[in-house]
Amino acid sequence: MPSQLFDFLTRQHQGPWGRVLDAGTGVNSATWLAGLPTESLTLVTGSERHARQVLERVKLRPSDRLLVGNWADGGFLVGERFDTVVADYLVGAIEGFAPYFQEALFDRLAKLTAGRLYLVGLDPYVVQEPEVESGRLVWEIGRYRDACLLLAGEQPYREYPAEWVVGQLQHAGFTVSEARRFPIRYKARFVNAQIDMALMRVARLPNTKLAASLVDHGEALRARALNLADAEDGLRHGFDYVIVADRQGGAP
Repeated sequence: MPSQLFDFLTRQHQGPWGRVLDAGTGVNSATWLAGLPTESLTLVTGSERHARQVLERVKLRPSDRLLVGNWADGGFLVGERFDTVVADYLVGAIEGFAPYFQEALFDRLAKLTAGRLYLVGLDPYVVQEPEVESGRLVWEIGRYRDACLLLAGEQPYREYPAEWVVGQLQHAGFTVSEARRFPIRYKARFVNAQIDMALMRVARLPNTKLAASLVDHGEALRARALNLADAEDGLRHGFDYVIVADRQGGAP
């Protein structure tokens, strides 16, 4: 998550953070939360690899815990309540671990939230072809990545627009007090990370001719995107969004 989003979330908070749940943790959100005056952190990820990355990069206290679990498991953290809940790109990412679970996710989070929920998401950007070249390149990269994941037998992320998320939160019993979009400028790091992710999956394909064609296409796409990102100081396309929501009883 860009630092401007972390800064925005920090400014939105008043009072103690208390017991905090990072419902879809990663190095970025865990690092941010570890620097706040919290009572305890419960960091949850569906990936053993992500868990190892967090443990390598973030110093946890005795009161903190890092759990590998799946929100589709109805018994996971059942009965627990947290003063502050953070869902950092969780709505899209959960598709890789519990496909089509997004609507049920909000009810799960509602049962865990005693005070405030901070949700960060990404507006879908692989649906309609943009007219501007920078946006079209981001769109092409996303569709190429998803195609490679599907061919390798994996599930791509499924992003949802902010308006849909607001409606789901309200349906689950939250009161939304703030919703804001932040424009994105994709740099070389994004381009290389997405293409490299796709190429790792392509290497597994049994059809070597198809794999070779996909490698060539990916590298050509990389070159086009890096050239334009360098010329325009990034590929401007789409939005991140932040939603602030409270359970009955108000914010912490």
